[in-house]
Amino acid sequence: MANALQQIIRDRLDREGWSYGEVARRGGIPRSTVHHLATAERVVRMPQPSTLEGLSKGLGLSLDTVRRAAAEACGIHVYATDPASAVVDTGVSADPEVDLLIASVQQLSVDDRRHVAALVESLLGRDAHRG
Repeated sequence: MANALQQIIRDRLDREGWSYGEVARRGGIPRSTVHHLATAERVVRMPQPSTLEGLSKGLGLSLDTVRRAAAEACGIHVYATDPASAVVDTGVSADPEVDLLIASVQQLSVDDRRHVAALVESLLGRDAHRG
C-alpha cells in the first residue's frame, strides 16, 4: 500500500500525465529525489523544507498538502486544523511547523520528551527547575 506522499505524487502524475522528470524540472529539484519520494516504501525522515517546497511547486499543490503527506509518510500524524481557526487568540496565524512538532513529540520516549521540554525551557530563557 502506498504511503500518503507516494499517493499524492502518483495521483498527480496520473492526472496530469507528467513524468518524474517533469515534476523535478517544474520544482527545481533532482529527478532522483522525486523518484525516491514516489517509490520509497517508507520515508525514514522528513524531507528538507527546500525539497518539500520544490515538490509542492513541481506538483502544483500547496506546500501544506505536501508537508502533511510527507509527515504521514514518516509516521508522524499531523492533525488537520480547521481553516476557520487558523488564527489563535493572540492574532498569530497557526504554524504548520508547530503542528508537526507537536505531532512528533508523541513518538518520543518519556525521557526524550523531558529532554525536549528542558531544551525548550532553556531556549525560552526559563529556569527548568522552577515549578
